[in-house]
Amino acid sequence: MSAPATPNPIEAKSLPRPGRWITAGVLALLAVWFIVSAAGNEAYGWATYRAYLFDSRVANAALHTLALTVLAMLIGVTLGSILAVLRMSPNPVLRVVSWGYLWVFRGTPVYVQLVFWGLASSLYQSINLGFAEIDLQTVLKNSFFLAVIGLGLNESAYMAEIVRAGIQAVPEGQTEASQALGMSWWQTMRRTVLPQAMRIIIPPTGNELISMLKTTSLVVAVPYSLELYGRSMDIANSLFEPIPMLLVAATWYLVITSILMVGQYYLESYFSRGASRHLTTRQLAALADAEGVPPSNVTIDND
Repeated sequence: MSAPATPNPIEAKSLPRPGRWITAGVLALLAVWFIVSAAGNEAYGWATYRAYLFDSRVANAALHTLALTVLAMLIGVTLGSILAVLRMSPNPVLRVVSWGYLWVFRGTPVYVQLVFWGLASSLYQSINLGFAEIDLQTVLKNSFFLAVIGLGLNESAYMAEIVRAGIQAVPEGQTEASQALGMSWWQTMRRTVLPQAMRIIIPPTGNELISMLKTTSLVVAVPYSLELYGRSMDIANSLFEPIPMLLVAATWYLVITSILMVGQYYLESYFSRGASRHLTTRQLAALADAEGVPPSNVTIDND
């Protein structure tokens, strides 16, 4: 008796979806039309755009914007981490203080806060400590310093919730296992909790960094006008051509944001190591039968 013939493998064919191709074609045509139309529209001031895109004043303003972004984020991450620990503290006074800080800085617009910091010199001229008096006039007249403080304190309120969510997402069993191994609280946080929490903290922190880069355009409220948007508008006011200078500022923002996005991608990849599993097709089939659906955090290896 001859052996049964081996059935041919099933060749799955995807369903035709003409709607997707039609939509993609329409969107592509609209994009081409907009680019061609804008390129031929003299109102955009392309000659001025090309003349000032690499202007030294604009490039220097981009450095000021990066400095504002980095310094404000350092304050935000550091103070936000402290506030996150206070939110989780068993001490009710510390929890109330932390909650009050978040309530104020998350409940008021950042523009209003920056205007307040710009007026701080009219509220405080000095601090009397009883045995000494500290003059604040020089510090409070430094608009760059006030812009960094205003942005950093506002950002810390949001970073506190991001850090707290990341720490609380780590299972409690991880902490208990570390303590059972004789680790101190700091060793547990450094070796067990934080490496796992960083996988959750990094993506929103990267988004906050990119958002901070664009929020620096609001520091004109301090007032501080040496950053990218303020400097571009100063040049635009002297030329009476706001549109090309807005395009110059937008181009610099896009380039810097793109670089930060690439850095965020590699940083996320670094901290997500160990979060995915490599399975063979047989293991994946067995796991899918057990769970009902294939898991999303696996990579299939050939048998």
